[in-house]
Amino acid sequence: MEILQHADFWIGLIKIVWINIILSGDNAVVIALAARSLPAKQQKKAVLFGSGAAVVLRIALTVVAAKLMQISFLQIVGGLLLLWIGVQLLTEGDDEDHADGAKGGLMAAVRTILIADLVMSLDNVIAVAAAAQGSMVLLILGLAISIPLVIFGSTLMIKLMERFPVIVTFGAALIGWVAGETIVSDTALKGALESYSWLHWGAAIAGALFVLGAGKVLNRPKLEVTH
Repeated sequence: MEILQHADFWIGLIKIVWINIILSGDNAVVIALAARSLPAKQQKKAVLFGSGAAVVLRIALTVVAAKLMQISFLQIVGGLLLLWIGVQLLTEGDDEDHADGAKGGLMAAVRTILIADLVMSLDNVIAVAAAAQGSMVLLILGLAISIPLVIFGSTLMIKLMERFPVIVTFGAALIGWVAGETIVSDTALKGALESYSWLHWGAAIAGALFVLGAGKVLNRPKLEVTH
């Protein structure tokens, strides 16, 4: 247990805890958005399955994340997937298709969570790996810490979304924001965009606005039928 006596270990652990608190938030939002329309029992299952899947993905990605981030156009594809997921989650309401507790609703939610987590966990894993500085103990601790954070965060977000529906809109916008950041971070674009640092923020804002705009357009027919 000599490792516990080194200041570098505790500094690294504090960094990892802080990174997990910040970066686990977007994963929790995705899980909450995907599970919010399910019955209470299925919500718990979706949160547990989604959180478990997120952790398994992070473990798998830890080994290959750095190499994956170097593959050209991978993050562009991932960002486009996130845009699609953000719009999809914004247009899902508390309709009968979700309220009937069908198995398809649960599986669809878990599938959405898996795809979003796969894209969003890449940056998280790299940030934690950088803070761990090659220490497997810190890396394992970082993964372990992320489990309760994602589960608790998802459960809390579902309750807040039920009480304050506007959070659903903010959550979808957050996914669009992350999608925009992911797209412009692709290695294929870095050389061309180095001179335009403002595009990082511009793409994030554009991603958020796209999700909100597309969601509003796709929801309009439902509103017209209702009225």
